[in-house]
Amino acid sequence: MRALLWLVLCMALALPVAAQEAPDRAATGGAQTLEDIMARQRGEKVEDTFRRDATGQGNVEALMGQLGTRGVASDSEVFRALRYGSADTTTSSQGPTAGLLIQDSGMTWMAFRDGPLTQYGFYLLGGMIVVIALFWGLRGKIRIDGEKTGRKILRFDGIERFGHWTLGISFILLALTGLFLIAGRAFIIPWLGKEAYAPIALAGKWVHNNVSWAFMIALVLIFVRWVAHNIPNMTDLRWMAKAGGLFSKDVHPPARKFNAGQKIIFWSVIVLGVSISLSGVSLLFPFEVPVFAKTFVLANATGLPELIMGAPLPEILTPYQEMQLAQLWHGIVAFLFIGIVIAHIYLGSVGMEGAFDAMGSGEVEEQWAKEHHSIWYEEEMARAKAAPDQATPAE
Repeated sequence: MRALLWLVLCMALALPVAAQEAPDRAATGGAQTLEDIMARQRGEKVEDTFRRDATGQGNVEALMGQLGTRGVASDSEVFRALRYGSADTTTSSQGPTAGLLIQDSGMTWMAFRDGPLTQYGFYLLGGMIVVIALFWGLRGKIRIDGEKTGRKILRFDGIERFGHWTLGISFILLALTGLFLIAGRAFIIPWLGKEAYAPIALAGKWVHNNVSWAFMIALVLIFVRWVAHNIPNMTDLRWMAKAGGLFSKDVHPPARKFNAGQKIIFWSVIVLGVSISLSGVSLLFPFEVPVFAKTFVLANATGLPELIMGAPLPEILTPYQEMQLAQLWHGIVAFLFIGIVIAHIYLGSVGMEGAFDAMGSGEVEEQWAKEHHSIWYEEEMARAKAAPDQATPAE
């Protein structure tokens, strides 16, 4: 939790990680000192009123206009006023960013995007692949322990499988195009060259933007269909106590239609899916759907940011800062999401015998159902016996 909040704070574009008292600037005539410069390089908050307020407001500029004649307000004072948003300016263009003539948070955004976000994001994905490889080497494929019956039982109907595959395929396309775009400057352009990368990136952006709607619709569909089956209960605690039998042969703790591990995946997909969708919509409609300033207000109301980091999150953000934060948060959630889905794909395909059938044909081997979802299997059998005139789930 602390690490995640630290990432949010780092994304807040030069947010303070430590408060700094104003140094004695008498020797510099009120200008910045070496201590100011070093503090900024360490990412600390610098007391900057000595620059923010040095815009010529105290001289005859107040009488002649802020952008007055030569010799009234110096160029540095004018640009300082523009940077800190205190300049009295009018623009011929209209729009949410028309009055923002200078914004210097872009370098912080780019440094985080091309540095920690990309670096640790790919470390996370590589680490997940290594963990899966080790698990495969130590445990091997999780096979059906009992004797197969040859009978099938319906596990997921057509609507459920449609929602799952729509969500899964759209996510894979979004993940691949997103990784391709974020890794372009550092990895792909040096390999392919800018001319070859440009049309591929353009096509990837088009796919990413449009496939996102299928992902969001499918996310709603699977939530509606499966939320009732994914409410935690005491059975999940017993399942977790035995790690679901993943590390032991012939160990099969009881489970309903979804076991505790699948419920964790479900809620991870829902929470991360909603979060990445909100930031994605903000990016699809630039400057139209700001979400972070309001979110920071709610977070500050809890007192956690100030308690953990010593300073509240900023509650006033420029339109560009909103977009930069949305892009960074989108990337962080995406890396976490991809890592979880990699593990899910492994267990749902080559990692467990019979698991793919549940979303392939929708029917699973009866013995598989007994071993991995015994409570659900018994409920399905009882339902079939109670309505013998209807089609039974087992063939």
